[in-house]
Amino acid sequence: MPDAEVIGRPVFYLLPIWLVVLFYLLSAGALAAFFWGVYAKVRRYLRGRRDPEEELTWRRLGAAAVTILTNRGVLRGSPYAGWAHLAVFWGFAGLFVATLLVLVDNDLLKPLAPQWRFLTGAFYLGFSLAADIFGVLLLIGLIMFALRRWLFPPAHLKYGPREEEKYSPRSLVREDWAFLLLLLVAGIGGFAVEALRIGATQPAFERVSFAGWALAQVLIGLGVAPDSAQQAFPYVWSTHALTALAFVAYIPYSKAWHMVAGWFSLALNGTRSPGTLPVAIQTEPITYIQLADFTRGDLLMLDACTRCGRCHAACPAATSGFPLSPRDLMLTVRAFVDGLASRPAKTPATAASLARNPGPALQSAAGLVPPSWLWSCATCLACVDRCPVGAHPAALILEMRRLLVAQGEVEERLQSALTNLARYGNSMGQPVRARTKWTQGLPVPLKDARKEPAEYLWFVGDYASYDPRVQPATRAAARIFRRAGVDVAILHDDERNSGNDARRVGEEGLFDLLREKNLSTLRQARFQKIVTTDPHTYHALRNEYGLNGRGRGAGARTLHAVELLAELLATSRLPVQRRLNLVATYHDPCYLGRYNGVYAPPRRVLQAIGVTLREMPRNRRGSYCCGAGGGRIWMEEMPGVRERPAESRVREAAALPGVTTLVVACPKDYVMFQDALKTTGLEGRLAIKDVLELVDEATAAEGEG
Repeated sequence: MPDAEVIGRPVFYLLPIWLVVLFYLLSAGALAAFFWGVYAKVRRYLRGRRDPEEELTWRRLGAAAVTILTNRGVLRGSPYAGWAHLAVFWGFAGLFVATLLVLVDNDLLKPLAPQWRFLTGAFYLGFSLAADIFGVLLLIGLIMFALRRWLFPPAHLKYGPREEEKYSPRSLVREDWAFLLLLLVAGIGGFAVEALRIGATQPAFERVSFAGWALAQVLIGLGVAPDSAQQAFPYVWSTHALTALAFVAYIPYSKAWHMVAGWFSLALNGTRSPGTLPVAIQTEPITYIQLADFTRGDLLMLDACTRCGRCHAACPAATSGFPLSPRDLMLTVRAFVDGLASRPAKTPATAASLARNPGPALQSAAGLVPPSWLWSCATCLACVDRCPVGAHPAALILEMRRLLVAQGEVEERLQSALTNLARYGNSMGQPVRARTKWTQGLPVPLKDARKEPAEYLWFVGDYASYDPRVQPATRAAARIFRRAGVDVAILHDDERNSGNDARRVGEEGLFDLLREKNLSTLRQARFQKIVTTDPHTYHALRNEYGLNGRGRGAGARTLHAVELLAELLATSRLPVQRRLNLVATYHDPCYLGRYNGVYAPPRRVLQAIGVTLREMPRNRRGSYCCGAGGGRIWMEEMPGVRERPAESRVREAAALPGVTTLVVACPKDYVMFQDALKTTGLEGRLAIKDVLELVDEATAAEGEG
């Protein structure tokens, strides 16, 4: 091996001094453009509204950094794109560090402390090997992305035709390719420069730069002599340098900015409890007519969006033919924000002023977002769950729905349901005294939590109480609780709808009304824990009622029935009398699964009673929504829908070999899937069963009524 002192690399090999000076001048210009762009971005974010829940902490930044470094969010759901991104990310990061090392060694230590230079000897050999590895990773990932976009682009990468005033799909496609090709040219140029340098000098120690060495041997084999390599070197180096500097200057003004914005977006938005709204938010809906209407996290989230289309692919509305695409909504709002950034701040509008002059209000407030997009959303959070940068389109949709409600832009069926909630405390318009009719015929009357203490308060919910299709499962739950010796009581006619779906419709005031009425009743009741069979109710009580520190029942643990059943079966408090000979599949409700992470308990329950479970392709976090959430169950069907989400779901279940039963753990799922069986012609081939009905069957003693 040559002496360690000669092992190294001249940074400006064979370059005339004027070219070196020009390079430094262009570098200064590129950095000036970069930092000006960063300044403009930060100034824009600071014009946003400060939200106490979006405070940056080291813990949040650290959690976001782990997600980014592992590419956890990118790998999930799309392995090909995930591995390509992983290669690009680590390749780019490694080459960035390598560039910083060269800068420190050549531009700082060389003139100021040459005795401390480190890019020589063994360190240089390791540096060269690592740089080539990272360079190859970068090129592999970029080529994978290019082939995917060119040869077999998935549908969710294609931008739908939209009006030019919202955003231009053609300009987005051009920017996508510009970002990709600029990085690709820079990566290829780096290896070309290395190959020419090695070909011109042919130092044996450079074999460690395996990619550059191999390319140099190819050039030599093609007849490129050392003199020719020396002559070509300045031209290729200049092209590579210009490309790299252009990319640096380009970052804050392009899709490349997601590398920075994504980290902060994940830190601000990605660590929140999914789908949980604060106990109290602004009384007036946000109008979105100026930057100050958006939170700083919102603005970062919009910039972090990479237009990957994963939210579009996962959205049941988009895949069913509803007009909503979460990706298109994000792009539309971002185009609107880009326009606002160059305008002076305006006097904020209020919901009252918009109600007096509703004409162009929503367009002014939300970048021309059509109401049909907003009413298509089932608030299932599939878009949020799939987003690798913590974007939350559902939060924007909710706020804009609030504005529609304030303006009175609500369809007749939905308005009727909201009126019923306000008047009767249930969406069906049923009288309050009829809420407990389902208890008639039970062998033992249920206790009244307002009069007698109980271990569990059973918050039954509307559909479980009133819908005759769901009442058999509700009565099954009552029998199971009695059988297991669970001390349970209900609120009888003082129970009201939890308000979860009213809130997701955009009726915050109605949610507050229902919540306060229920809390007032809960304060009068005596109980230790809460149980419910309705995931929508479960989510509201568990996360949005602020039960901690509120008198009787303060800090009460809230359980869904499947969680309680799993405990009862595991501790033999609920003995299994007969194991069911049944092959079934289980549907994860959105408000039980994605919203609250309850996946294992229902599966343990089914296993304990002898059900052979076969999973649908879309299960657990990837479960496909039934389409009922966010008030969709109260709305008219939209024209142009290819197939309702519930219909797609029952077809998916029926396609599993040997499966005869689709098991649910949500009253709304039960209703939606029963209807879907009729419209798909699957009645007789697939049965819909609530997990409560199956447990009741498996634990009932012989001859028990």
